[in-house]
Amino acid sequence: MDMKLICTQTELNTHLSLVNRAIPSRPSHPVLANVLLVVDADTQQVSLTGFDLSLGVQTSFAAQVEQGGTLTLPARLLSDIVSRLPSGEIVLGEEEGETLVTLTCASGRYQVRGMGATEYPELPTIEDGDVVYLPVEALTEGLRGSLFSTSSDETKPVLTGVHITVEADSLEFAATDGHRLAVVQTILESIDPQDKKQDKKSANSSIQFDVTVPAKALRELERMLQINTTGEAIAVRFDRGQLIFEWANQRLTSRLLEGQYPNYRQLIPRQFSRQLTVDRRFFTSALERIAVLADQKNSIVKMNLDSVKQEAVLSVDAQDVGSGRETIVAQISGEDLDIAFNVKYLLEGLKAFNTTEVQMQFNTATSPSILTPLGGLKMTYLVMPVQVRGN
Repeated sequence: MDMKLICTQTELNTHLSLVNRAIPSRPSHPVLANVLLVVDADTQQVSLTGFDLSLGVQTSFAAQVEQGGTLTLPARLLSDIVSRLPSGEIVLGEEEGETLVTLTCASGRYQVRGMGATEYPELPTIEDGDVVYLPVEALTEGLRGSLFSTSSDETKPVLTGVHITVEADSLEFAATDGHRLAVVQTILESIDPQDKKQDKKSANSSIQFDVTVPAKALRELERMLQINTTGEAIAVRFDRGQLIFEWANQRLTSRLLEGQYPNYRQLIPRQFSRQLTVDRRFFTSALERIAVLADQKNSIVKMNLDSVKQEAVLSVDAQDVGSGRETIVAQISGEDLDIAFNVKYLLEGLKAFNTTEVQMQFNTATSPSILTPLGGLKMTYLVMPVQVRGN
């Protein structure tokens, strides 16, 4: 008898959708368009792998395995079928002597032709690189607060990633596209994944490293962490060219981006002459309303700070279309100021915050402004103003 297993549609679908994101749309080799399926009768586990030679995702789940085996199946087709099957049990069986798999569910039966697994490349492993253990919350917070600021411009590859720095007791994420910069700092407590191994506690504190990881890989990591309910620490292994995140039954491997990451800390001004404190939801909804007009011609919103009235006036003038104006009550210190921003940059930053109030600090209409959430996450979001001709 060849490979046979029984699992639920929900479980198979969830894990397929994770690995599918590592399947290349234009594979350099036919087998890379497939998902690698490894079925183990001893552990009663099914492991799925997707790999585009840069990003690799491996995930496994428990199933009722009658007979183990290894096979690769067309990823898109398999996903399209499984996602549409009714929830309930699915029986997956391989025809004897053939790379043909039959999926049987309550309502029907599908056959999918696969390929042998011999040509499928192995995911990178790191034997003697460093390892550090990161808490899920710290990793999730860092990704949420930085990923949106990465660049999509492939001509500057290093800016398409997030720069992650681990020092004795801190973890820092930074991302910039040249117009804005997001920096998130989290405290790194010594983590001991298995209490028996006391040496790991000290191991975490002695490791220092900084790497730039492609945003695409980190977006997948974020997605995988959402279904990681174990809450256990994530082991991060790395050497010069690769980074591997591992926990429970999941593994994500990624190549690192080469090149010197900009010295972003020196871009952040140390002092400010003007400051605004405002309710984050009020500020966000006013910007969202006015952004409707900003989308018409350009996405620039003007801000006028009035320290006497203690209010900020947001305005957009979309030529030949119309104009909009919103007034928000805010605590303002320093002299009045007229400044303009790309509304999308402001909104994306505010949506990454989760506090009630935000603070915005300014110097002049042409120097960088900083947004920070008050309380909660330690995050700094720098935005370059836009210069507006005339008024």
